[in-house]
Amino acid sequence: MKKFNWQNIRLVIMFFVLIFLYSFTQSRSQNKKIAKIQVDFQGNNKMFLTNEMVNNLLIQNLGGTSSIQKDKVDLKDLESALKKQSFIENAEVFISEDGMLITKVLQKSPVARVVNDNRVLYVDKNGSIFQLSDNFSSRVPIVQGNIEGEFKKGFIATFKTIEKDNFLKKHIIAITIQKNGSMNMLTREHDYDINFGKPIFIDKKFKNYKAFYQYASKDSIIEKYKSINLIFTQQVVCSK
Repeated sequence: MKKFNWQNIRLVIMFFVLIFLYSFTQSRSQNKKIAKIQVDFQGNNKMFLTNEMVNNLLIQNLGGTSSIQKDKVDLKDLESALKKQSFIENAEVFISEDGMLITKVLQKSPVARVVNDNRVLYVDKNGSIFQLSDNFSSRVPIVQGNIEGEFKKGFIATFKTIEKDNFLKKHIIAITIQKNGSMNMLTREHDYDINFGKPIFIDKKFKNYKAFYQYASKDSIIEKYKSINLIFTQQVVCSK
């Protein structure tokens, strides 16, 4: 008579116990309801949206209630619904082990406020156009004119350069776009206008302007100028 191999029997029993425990745990996890919604805003973007607004968007797309089983939640659908919101650049949604619905939201970052055809809209660093917010007004240059067309990438690159530069961001307050794509800029401190030309050689033009400004602001001569021309990349032409 063969002897029973108790070692193998114990291994088989342990295997089935582990399967049972895993299945039981999975069943409990799937049947568990969303305990809470947590909204985390990423980066240092201004608060066009509030936690409550995002929370309401999530609940609306959960069928009007947050009391829903975890396995009934379609995370991709929630992310897609949030990304359709005009102020949101990106969104990630996931559920923690304890049943918390965690949402990470990256808001759009405007680089200009565009006024065209009696409409006022923001444009962000990616060239996306979106509405103003009742919660917050971003301090960016006001742009008068049409930014669409062949020079759009150049316009956006110009606005981005201003936004990233501490001096230019405080200094340039308004830009007018001509039909030929040339730009005229106004400053916060002085009455002269800056003829920037078309959005080409952007870094070089701003470098020339900052060098001129540093030199001219040492005495009162800067107040005598009516126009600063940056079209010629090898020099800055001023007129009184």
